[in-house]
Amino acid sequence: MNNPDIVTVDETNFEFQVLVYSETVPVLVDFWAHWSDACQRTNPLLETLANENNGRFRLAKVDVDRNVQLTQRYQVHTVPTLKTFENGFITRQIVGVKTNMQVIDFVKEIIPGPENLLIEKAISLFQSEDFQEVEEISREILEDDPDNPKANLLLAKSLIWRGEYLEAKFILEQFPSSPEFQQAEKLQSLVDVLSIFPDQGADTGNPLDAVYLRAVKLIGLGNIPAAMDGLLGILRKDKSYRGKAPKDLFLGLFELLGDDHPLTQEYRPQLANILF
Repeated sequence: MNNPDIVTVDETNFEFQVLVYSETVPVLVDFWAHWSDACQRTNPLLETLANENNGRFRLAKVDVDRNVQLTQRYQVHTVPTLKTFENGFITRQIVGVKTNMQVIDFVKEIIPGPENLLIEKAISLFQSEDFQEVEEISREILEDDPDNPKANLLLAKSLIWRGEYLEAKFILEQFPSSPEFQQAEKLQSLVDVLSIFPDQGADTGNPLDAVYLRAVKLIGLGNIPAAMDGLLGILRKDKSYRGKAPKDLFLGLFELLGDDHPLTQEYRPQLANILF
């Protein structure tokens, strides 16, 4: 095979050739066997699709007889089994004998389409803090693909920044199963607090309540550094204050800001030093 988008993988290089590579483009893993007639029919079709799509996805072929550990790890009991990986996670699969059209439709689901360009545009606008435009683009994508996890996540984030907590909360509670699900969970903890402010049960007699409520209010006002300083102050005095509420707020804020944001890079180590 001369096409770099069609590779044979085994237990020694699966992590790099599939899991790491899937952070760049989708990877379709074909678990197959020499003795299977169905595999012999499916393999040429998959290779044709990979050639025709010219780098829009990678086809990784795993011989189940020679890679027993991989076969067991990914619970392959029938061949052919096709699994797609994106950002290191399995996103979909089909098992057993399928028609050519079923295989083609399956592959179409992972091929980046025009919505991916819109996603990239929305991400760029989000970094520029143009949250109104991000919301409009996200809604445009979701009209055609309501379960698009990237668009749902961007929409929820833009709504949070714009103070539309109840709608963001609804989106996050209905979030589709996907690699972005864990990100959505972190945001949900943040929105759960913001959506019921100021009814936070302040009258408990704990002097830290005032600091906590002020921090929540500052988040709503967009003064994130001051809010983080207040939350750190609470944790220095009482790591168990309100269960893990201050920590959950931090994790939600880090997710909202992004890993590369200066505030995330500044405050994440401080939070770790206090908690651990």
